[in-house]
Amino acid sequence: MTWRLSADDLPDLARGATLLGTGGGGDPYIGRRLVERVLGDGSIEILDPDEIADDLFVIPTAQMGAPTVMVEKIPAGYEATAALRILEEHLGRTAEATMPIECGGINSMIPLVVAAETGLPVVDADGMGRAFPKLSMETFAVYGVHGSPLALAGENGEKVVIDTGTDDRRMESLARAITIRLGGVGHIAEYAMTGADVRRTAIPRTLSMALSLGRAIREAREANRSPYEAIEQTLSTTLYRYMRRLFAGKVVDVERRTSEGFAKGVAKIAASDGSGSTLELRFQNENLVALRDGECVAIVPDLICVLEDESAEPITTEGLRYGQRVQVIGISTPDMMRTPEALAAFGPAAFGLSEPFRPVEERAGVTRQDVVDAGLEA
Repeated sequence: MTWRLSADDLPDLARGATLLGTGGGGDPYIGRRLVERVLGDGSIEILDPDEIADDLFVIPTAQMGAPTVMVEKIPAGYEATAALRILEEHLGRTAEATMPIECGGINSMIPLVVAAETGLPVVDADGMGRAFPKLSMETFAVYGVHGSPLALAGENGEKVVIDTGTDDRRMESLARAITIRLGGVGHIAEYAMTGADVRRTAIPRTLSMALSLGRAIREAREANRSPYEAIEQTLSTTLYRYMRRLFAGKVVDVERRTSEGFAKGVAKIAASDGSGSTLELRFQNENLVALRDGECVAIVPDLICVLEDESAEPITTEGLRYGQRVQVIGISTPDMMRTPEALAAFGPAAFGLSEPFRPVEERAGVTRQDVVDAGLEA
């Protein structure tokens, strides 16, 4: 169902989108403030993907770069709309809607900034169902929509169009190199498509799911209920279906570096139960793999999310600090993100990980039939 989003929804949306961003996707506070500045007392039309016309022309918009840089290099605010206009001019066609390319504290918000500035509606879907570090890691690309031509805008008026045909990896490489030269952050418009393409290639209703998740966490805290149970219950009726608590403890070490346009590193968490157990998280913008005492308990593309222990407030990879008390949860991805084609694009091997993909619910000792019996199968 089509609905309208107001400024009152933004704190919950940012919280839920940061959770789905699995450590990446940008800082939620910055993202929310960018939208608030433009939106004021207005509202944004959010389109249900099942209700849009087949020929609706959609241009997704986003910010790209290392999250560590984004915290220090706050956008002016107009860059994503500039990228949209550059791509419209190049294609000779005007966008009728925009859409996120991924979930995250900033990248669920950038299309909302564009919508508030232009009056365009936003399609309730995205191309990752979480956040990934590379532009080529999209369900759009997996199922036949290519990102090129891509338009990129910088904060000082820089304008770039990259056209690599069907080679999305080459498009990512060139856009990344330019973004690095712009100081580590750029804004983009890419993966132009029709409404029919959206329904075929996108993860549906991730904006509304992020809003529901953020609201469920807040309302559970206000009612002195477990926010973790609220997350699990909210997910159980979605394409994500299954949540697993992986670890609880204290962050005892974070090694993080900005390299090749990404925030890469490792975080270590010591168990809070006195068992001496440890969890190691490896990340590239987003959390990629969780190893408990050396054993893999969750791996990309399933979501690995770090939450503040008591409040369940999501923590991004650039926000991880020594001494934080946290819980780590794993969330199953939609089935369309687990096909052989999808895993080739953004499964473990795409990140150089030797561990094969096994669903988080199976690693947790739960069979597919257990999931069906529990009523979590869609």
